[in-house]
Amino acid sequence: MLTCLQGSRLIDPSAPGAKPGGEIADLWWRDGRLVAAPEPGTVADQIIDGSGCITMAGGIDLHTHIGGGKVTLARMLLGDQMPPWREATGLAGEDAASCEFLPSASVTASRYLDMGYTTCFEPAVIPCNARSAHAEMADVRGLDTGGYCLLGNDDVLLRLIADEEPQEVINAYVAWMVQATRCIAVKVVNPGGINAFKFNEREMDVDTRHPQYGITPGQIIRVLCRAVSEIGLRHPLHIHCSNLGVPGNIESTLATIRAADGYPIHLTHAQFHSYGVEGPYKFSSSAAKLADALKANPNVTLDVGQIQFGQTVTISADAMHQFDHRKLAKPRKSVLLDIECEAGCGVVPFKYARREFVHSLQWAIGLELFLMVDDPSRVFLTTDHPNGGPFTAYPHLIALLTDRSLRETALTEIHSDAAAASSLAGIDREYTLDDIAVMTRSAPASILGLSDRGRLQPGCIADVVVYEQDTNVETMFRTPRDVFKQGVRIRSRGQNMDAGDSIPRDNTLAASVEVDPTYVPKFRELHARTGTYALDRLQISQGEMDDVIGTRLIETNGSENTNG
Repeated sequence: MLTCLQGSRLIDPSAPGAKPGGEIADLWWRDGRLVAAPEPGTVADQIIDGSGCITMAGGIDLHTHIGGGKVTLARMLLGDQMPPWREATGLAGEDAASCEFLPSASVTASRYLDMGYTTCFEPAVIPCNARSAHAEMADVRGLDTGGYCLLGNDDVLLRLIADEEPQEVINAYVAWMVQATRCIAVKVVNPGGINAFKFNEREMDVDTRHPQYGITPGQIIRVLCRAVSEIGLRHPLHIHCSNLGVPGNIESTLATIRAADGYPIHLTHAQFHSYGVEGPYKFSSSAAKLADALKANPNVTLDVGQIQFGQTVTISADAMHQFDHRKLAKPRKSVLLDIECEAGCGVVPFKYARREFVHSLQWAIGLELFLMVDDPSRVFLTTDHPNGGPFTAYPHLIALLTDRSLRETALTEIHSDAAAASSLAGIDREYTLDDIAVMTRSAPASILGLSDRGRLQPGCIADVVVYEQDTNVETMFRTPRDVFKQGVRIRSRGQNMDAGDSIPRDNTLAASVEVDPTYVPKFRELHARTGTYALDRLQISQGEMDDVIGTRLIETNGSENTNG
């Protein structure tokens, strides 16, 4: 069926010849794909009036914790925060048993769709838990999903590095793990630090030697950056740096950039890694230092991890720092555990207070990063959901970025010393709708190698979001008028649409990589020394993804997306 969205303002700065602010034009699609405008006089099978509206491609969140064991553990720990089934009342058809900062899978889906997001990525898939993570993400109906394979604290990789194995051996191991777990990228959390914590190490910096293996986080970063590049993954190594949340950790962050030796790297939730030690509180913003580092190092990108005031829960593989942060838990309870010696897991409830100096300055640091990094294709909108706050804050954050006066008002509401210590009041920059479209659409697609989404161009899948134009930017981005998934309207003004038999199937986006089988017996032998199961049990077949987990596996290959 040929569909035409008529007279909407199309915002896609990545399109050839795109005009600033977009232009009013018709958008056409057929069989789930955008197509070029047909010959004059062609009559569409379906015509949709887009006048008075702004249209963008479906949003892409490249870092949000929506699947895996840590999310389940958080729900179990905070059961008292979840409205009980018998007493709760669902809103607008939502699952009643949910909460604002830790929604159930079905509510996660509806809340993302209600902001115009159609693709989301879980950034911490522990290999032994990959099946569970994919199964949970498959329940987030209406969204395409994918995961990042968590490496860099597993004993096999650390042993390979310590033994100074050739790079091709490490490349083969990384490729095998990515392929087995059906992930699209590689993530490293506190490189080597989670493993060192198991040997009673409580601090780990970029040049600190591991107590067991004698290697440093810098070595792990260099080896993994090179492996990711050489096996052909499009997304750079996704790095959760050393010393999360520690005053003065900007030095660790800058050392991480140096450790990459020029290979592409992505610094995740960078707000939590941009702290100095200046001032009477011995806690200050180093956002300007990190922004300057990005200017000097074009190989680096980051997402922010913006905090939001209120109750949330922090969930992380960084057991070393979650152990340290457990004393700050609100409410006073937490979970820390090991997982097959591959990584760790810490769940610590947390409440960000608007009148607390540190929390207020964290809020300001995040906005400083957004506004100081002048290229919207190198900084990405995240709250590190739920660690910095729920992803539902995105429309409010977009409003803050696009409206300086709104930021100035918000500054008067935080701790006065934090407002004075921040440079936020002196930043005039206001994001345009083009900037928002780049940061939340085309740039995430590009950095993940997804050429079939994030844009309004012929050949892309018809993930299309129609917003009613409003002078209140937060209102506009809070609830789109229409959300089309693969050309089918599945959400309208916050309500599910009955798509009948045409409802599109959700996809899992994974990398297609070649694995050298020569070294696999060696990996099996090394894994058997610390694992409680055979290495081959990690492998998830395409048939299992399709028939058991219930999602269609789509493999991407480098810079070309092969979704057919």
